[in-house]
This record gives sequence, structure tokens and C-alpha cells, in this order.
Amino acid sequence: MSKLELQSDGDTIQFVAKIVPGSSRTAVVGLLESMVKIKVAAPPEKGKANQNLIAFLAKRLGVRKNDIQIVAGQTNPVKHVQIVGVSPETLLEKLGLNP
Repeated sequence: MSKLELQSDGDTIQFVAKIVPGSSRTAVVGLLESMVKIKVAAPPEKGKANQNLIAFLAKRLGVRKNDIQIVAGQTNPVKHVQIVGVSPETLLEKLGLNP
């Protein structure tokens, strides 16, 4: 079974996400290799999918949008996401990825 690879540094956590834009709704699909797979309802144009991803994660994790940053992969389906103020355990629990 796959396991999400997380990098944690103090109160900052970073992980890799595979984004599937243009879906009927935004939702966590599960794990794909060592990445979390998330479908987003926004199209992949002018950063709309990225904005939708950040808003979804902020609401799901209970943090501000400013606490979430896409540090790599702005124009790629594979994105490196950094979040401040969330523990690895909380991230896995709130995204439904606990084993």
C-alpha cells in the first residue's frame, strides 16, 4: 500500500499532490504512489485549479489560505504544497488518509 511522503519542519509541512482539474466536484481521491490525489472542480486555466486547491485545503484543514503555498508545480499537475500550522497527524486525518 502507498504511503504519503511528508516533510515536516517545526510547524510547516510539505507534501506532493497530483491534481486532476475539471472534475465534477473537489475531493481527495486517495493516494497515488507517494502523493495525495485530489480532484478539483476548476479548469486548469489562469491558476483557477491552484486557487481551488488552496481554498479546498484551507477549509478542510481549518487554516487560512495564506498558510498554504504551492512551492513547485504551478503549471504542472504534480504540485509541492506547503502548509503552516498543521501537524502531519492532523493532515492525514482531515484528508481521510489514515491507514
